[in-house]
Amino acid sequence: MERILDAAEVLFAQHGLYGVTLKEVAAQVGVHHTLLNYYFEDKKTLFDAVFARRAVVTSERRMRVLDEYDASTKTPTIEGALRAFLDTDLDLYIEGGEGWKNYAQLTAQVANTPEWGAQLMDEHFDPVVLRLIGLLKRALPDCAEEDIFWGYHFVSGALLLTLARTGRIDKLSGGICKSEDFAAVKERMASFMAAGFLSICKPPGAG
Repeated sequence: MERILDAAEVLFAQHGLYGVTLKEVAAQVGVHHTLLNYYFEDKKTLFDAVFARRAVVTSERRMRVLDEYDASTKTPTIEGALRAFLDTDLDLYIEGGEGWKNYAQLTAQVANTPEWGAQLMDEHFDPVVLRLIGLLKRALPDCAEEDIFWGYHFVSGALLLTLARTGRIDKLSGGICKSEDFAAVKERMASFMAAGFLSICKPPGAG
C-alpha cells in the first residue's frame, strides 16, 4: 500500500489529479491495475488517500506545537504563534526528503482547486488553522477580527506559493533565491508576516 501511495503521490504532484490514470500508477508500482481497483473505488479515492496520509501528520504536529507554545506563555506573540504554525510545517519539507516535497506541491494544487480542493483543505486543516487564529486573537486583542482572518489569508497564500516550488523566484532573482530553499523561507516568513499583521490590524469598528 505504501508503494502505491508513494508512486501516486509523485505522479499527482507532477501532473495533477486529471493528468494521471490508475493504469499509470499501477505501471509505476509494477502491478496490474486491477489491484488498484481492489483497494480504491476510483482515481479520486486514491488521490484523497494520498493527500490524507501526510495531512494528518502535519496537522497533528502543528497542533501539538501550537498547544506547547500556548502552554509556555501567558501572552502569545504574533511571531511566536506564526513560528509554531509555519516553521513546524516547513521543517517537514526541509527534513522529510522528496516524499514531503512532493506532498508540498500536491497541497498547493489542492488549495487552488475550488471545486473539490477546498473541501479537502477544510476537512484536514481547519482545526489547526483555527487554533492559530485563536492565538493570534490573543496576541492582537485590539485588532478587528476580519483583519486577523485577512492576515491569515495572506500567510496561507505565501506558504502555498512556497510549497508549489514553481521556480519563478529563481528566475526573477537571477538564482540568488531558490524555490527549493525552504530553510531560507523558514528564516524569514514568520517575521515578515508578523510585521504584516501589525500593519493591517485596526481596532474593531475603525475605518
